[in-house]
Amino acid sequence: MSEARSRLLDTATGLFYAEGLHAVGVERVISEAKVTRATLYRHFPGKNDLLVAYLKQADEAVRGQVDAARTPTSPPDDIIRVVTRSIADDIQREGFRGCAFLNAAAEFPDPTHPVHQAVLDHRQWFLTTMTELFTATGKPDADPAARHFVMLRDGAMAAGCLTDPKPICETFLRGVEGLLGYRSRQGADG
Repeated sequence: MSEARSRLLDTATGLFYAEGLHAVGVERVISEAKVTRATLYRHFPGKNDLLVAYLKQADEAVRGQVDAARTPTSPPDDIIRVVTRSIADDIQREGFRGCAFLNAAAEFPDPTHPVHQAVLDHRQWFLTTMTELFTATGKPDADPAARHFVMLRDGAMAAGCLTDPKPICETFLRGVEGLLGYRSRQGADG
């Protein structure tokens, strides 16, 4: 990635996340990134391309967190716990404004729009990944457990930017522990 493209994307990322996708225009990104209009359009043919690149970068960051949680010796339950802790830590960081993907979907509700498609691609990957992790635990109901996990995450991310994130994260962590424990009891009863 060229230095100018990186500067554009980093600037856009900060602005889009803090202020919203529709609220930030390309002129502002150009000005704050200290590049020319031609430089922006050489790297991103239109604002939608810049928005999708912003979401792809956010997607890569989440994938990196999940990959970091996966160690060859860690049991799947522990990997799920590490992913959960990573999400909770993110919610408690300074400047947290909710989930970049949920925020983008709210601003671009048309399911055919490239921004909305980038959101759906990320969410499908995340659900598939969590389903794989829950399946690897060997406990029953991996599909509903993964969907439940994603809903817990979505709720924690939405609530975490509205109020004190500490009790939200504690509730999220307890919810995932409850989900892991419930599934263990289900397998024992089964």
